[in-house]
Amino acid sequence: MRQYLSFFRIRFTAGLQYRAAAWAGISTQFAWGGMTLLLYRAFYEANAAAFPMPFSSLASYIWLQQALLALFMSWYFDDEILGSVVSGGVVYELCRPCDLYAMWFVKNVAVRLSRAVLRCAPILAVAAFLPAPYGVSLPAGPGAAALFVPALLLGLLVIVAFSMLVYLSAFYTVSPMGVRILASSAVEFLAGGLIPIPFFPDAVQPLFNALPFASIQNTPFLIYTGYLRGREALAAVAVQLFWLLTLVLVGRALMRRALKKVVVQGG
Repeated sequence: MRQYLSFFRIRFTAGLQYRAAAWAGISTQFAWGGMTLLLYRAFYEANAAAFPMPFSSLASYIWLQQALLALFMSWYFDDEILGSVVSGGVVYELCRPCDLYAMWFVKNVAVRLSRAVLRCAPILAVAAFLPAPYGVSLPAGPGAAALFVPALLLGLLVIVAFSMLVYLSAFYTVSPMGVRILASSAVEFLAGGLIPIPFFPDAVQPLFNALPFASIQNTPFLIYTGYLRGREALAAVAVQLFWLLTLVLVGRALMRRALKKVVVQGG
């Protein structure tokens, strides 16, 4: 356990060094969040009754999405891990007295957390002072506040567990680039990154909610805004737990199979 904490601390500390990149990201996310809000505002003014949640709740959803973008960004993959598999450098990792899957998992969690820590507070602090209904509001209630944190953590673990499948695909392909592009595009759309899932037609929402991608950012943000309450919120968290366990088990099975047949040329 100690070695994994060391990996986490090293990656987390290294991620905190990129402050200039964080400030650049903050300004970009402010601009993107503002444009998104203005776009939705135009639709709401045309027919607010056609939308599934109040505009103030949507504003909170969007600002949470921007503040916590580093936790859930679907396009982030560790190039060091992918490069080590393609180049054969993974053999050095196999010499370490630790579990390769757990080591990669911990490193990815640390990088995402470190980037989110730098960007989250400034965005939420400014968004909290924006005039209603454009700013971020407090959680919908004590229950939403209590359930939001574990749902947020589970969402982070689910996206990392899914990312592990992309890393493992490098063992089975000549280049991981195709799988990487396809996975990031699918996750961004199906997780509610482009359009919140409640805004999709009712016919497809059950399918989207049953997929693992809805358990990433959609579930914690909808709990925070009060769209998911009571039993529905608890059921959504249970789905998160299910997909986390499923993705980890599948990832470990693929890892065992890959390491049994891995061949490294040169040396």
